[in-house]
Amino acid sequence: MDVSYLLDGLNDHQRAAVSAPEQNMLVLAGAGSGKTRVLTHRIAYLMQVNHIPTYGILAVTFTNKAAKEMRGRIADICPQQIGSMWIGTFHGIAHRLLRLHHQEANLPEQFQIIDSDDQQKMVKRIIKSLGLDEKYYPPKELQWYINDKKDEGLRSKHIDPGFGVQDKQRLQVYQAYEAACQLAGLVDFAELLLRAHELLLNNAALLLHYQQRFQHVLVDEFQDTNKLQYAWLVLLTDNKNYLTIVGDDDQSIYGWRGADVENIQRFLKEKESPVTIRLEQNYRSTGNILKASNKLIQNNSDRLGKELWTDGEDGEPISIYSAFNDYDEVRYVTSQLQTWKNAGNKLSECAILYRSNAQSRLFEEQLMAQQIPYHIYGGQRFFDRLEIKDSIAYLRLMNNHQDDAAFERIVNKPKRKIGNTSLDKIRICAREQGYTLWQASQYLIENNQLSPAAKSSLSGFLALINRFKNETSELPLFQMVDHITQHSGLVAMFEAEKGEKSRSRIENLQELVSATKAFVIPEEEQEMEELTAFLAYAALESGDNQADEFEDAVQLMTMHAAKGLEFPQVFIVGVEEGMFPGQQSATDETRMAEERRLCYVGLTRAMIKLTLCHAESRRLYGQEKFHAPSRFISELPEENVDYIRIQAKVRRSEPVIRKPKLAITQDVQGFKLGQQVMHAKFGEGTITAQEGSGENSRLQVHFMDVGSKWLMTTYARLEAI
Repeated sequence: MDVSYLLDGLNDHQRAAVSAPEQNMLVLAGAGSGKTRVLTHRIAYLMQVNHIPTYGILAVTFTNKAAKEMRGRIADICPQQIGSMWIGTFHGIAHRLLRLHHQEANLPEQFQIIDSDDQQKMVKRIIKSLGLDEKYYPPKELQWYINDKKDEGLRSKHIDPGFGVQDKQRLQVYQAYEAACQLAGLVDFAELLLRAHELLLNNAALLLHYQQRFQHVLVDEFQDTNKLQYAWLVLLTDNKNYLTIVGDDDQSIYGWRGADVENIQRFLKEKESPVTIRLEQNYRSTGNILKASNKLIQNNSDRLGKELWTDGEDGEPISIYSAFNDYDEVRYVTSQLQTWKNAGNKLSECAILYRSNAQSRLFEEQLMAQQIPYHIYGGQRFFDRLEIKDSIAYLRLMNNHQDDAAFERIVNKPKRKIGNTSLDKIRICAREQGYTLWQASQYLIENNQLSPAAKSSLSGFLALINRFKNETSELPLFQMVDHITQHSGLVAMFEAEKGEKSRSRIENLQELVSATKAFVIPEEEQEMEELTAFLAYAALESGDNQADEFEDAVQLMTMHAAKGLEFPQVFIVGVEEGMFPGQQSATDETRMAEERRLCYVGLTRAMIKLTLCHAESRRLYGQEKFHAPSRFISELPEENVDYIRIQAKVRRSEPVIRKPKLAITQDVQGFKLGQQVMHAKFGEGTITAQEGSGENSRLQVHFMDVGSKWLMTTYARLEAI
């Protein structure tokens, strides 16, 4: 049989992986090295040459999209029908096993899968039934606790509660949750994997059946597996059948959600006679990008080791842009995008990558102003994010008590024990009396038409909004926002969620403070109160202003979301100490290694042009911060980078903080950097930065009383002192 079509066009290492003998095998596949092609051709080769039947192969990946693509590619190159081949995600395969063997798994035939929201509601009900206070036992935190234990393969009966009261109560919730799910025939996502593992572990005959059936198990993105997934795979391939894993330890970036990069090392130690084949030839990026990426990742220890290379051109050096501040960073990136577009290229070929979702706000603002279409990949626009809408709703209701939409959104956020029955009474009263919800609430309270508990909770909410109005009436806008997000309970509520999503929500709330501090009332709205003007601005910025999915648009995303994607031009922004790597990583070697892997992933998304940007000063959490360039910049080789603007000589061994120089004497409509000025509203200040020219110029002024603000030079009405 001629199978040359399966090997033609492959490089030597790809060919070796595809045509290897039947064995346990690690394919250490670098970024852009053609791993998906190798994996699909390997499966086809096993069927065509080794005569493995389609039902004798199990292929596992992490997303439904990847599984669908894999099935399609195999179908395209195989003459056989592959309908009986098991190809799917870990959760999908586990679900299939449990459906086939529900009795052995101690599940009803019609068991149901519950999603994350339903799971959280169940946990909430159990907390209430146990008489626990949600303030000390937030449902989201306990949901995370349960799923984390399941991912480690631990039932409640396996856990030692110790002597701590909270630990005992958490375990009690887990026990009650397990019992409730079993009684109702419900299975959450983490349970799918745990139950499937237990199904095989506790049933020797069934385990033997699947070990004999699946002669080859092949797993993509193996560096993203957790402890339980690894245990399940090892169990399934422990009887003269073979496990092939495809992955890259340098691209393990999901430790925060349980992925364990050491699973690759465990595979090499625990499986019988594993063979390693390295795919190092890169078909994506230029030589300069690859050389710099190799040098960066070499700073991590305990790597399996590989070095990406290309037989293509070295291309342009990596550009390092040193911005005066975050506005200058945004201005530079957007100017480069305009240049790219004017040269006849597509905007969709460009991506802006950042460490934190909160960093998207300034780019969204500027791209809209410049009428450059953009799309946020895997996320929402800044002012459309849940936590921002919640905060804005507090501001709206404080500004206007009759705002029904704002009232509805936050009356029970965080939870205030104002139940649906009470809310229905408020709505009915408002409709019958012609009141707003605020007025209806006052009416029901005054006329004792609510239960004592509901009356107390609703009164407390109205009092809270009134108190906010009184407490913040004399504060600058940014301090008002900070006060409300902290004292409303929103920050504590989102902190209780735990995990990456929790951190992202908190960062977005902090960025909202920065947004309000930078806000300048437009000239045509000078008569407006500052809060009213900002709420109008936020409303106009919100809504569906993103580009359509198929419109030519710049792609904005976090570096985590960028994994698996590639773009001709990539900008990585905010590459500063404290931003990337983050502050928490500085003293934690494990976290720092993962941050460096994340940077490596970001670098290797670029095909032709790569730019790293850092700012000397950045407005964070309402304050001006001065950051050193990231250590990751200093770890790139000099010969592969080009500094667009160097402010000072930098020792390559360690980044240094370089504060803005005020000695520059450039005139901006009569004003100079370092000049003392007076503003009618903000008082006395110093000009610390400028951008633009003529009527479009802006000045950054640090005021003694309210901090730094950006002002349009033409409208600022500044007076020199």
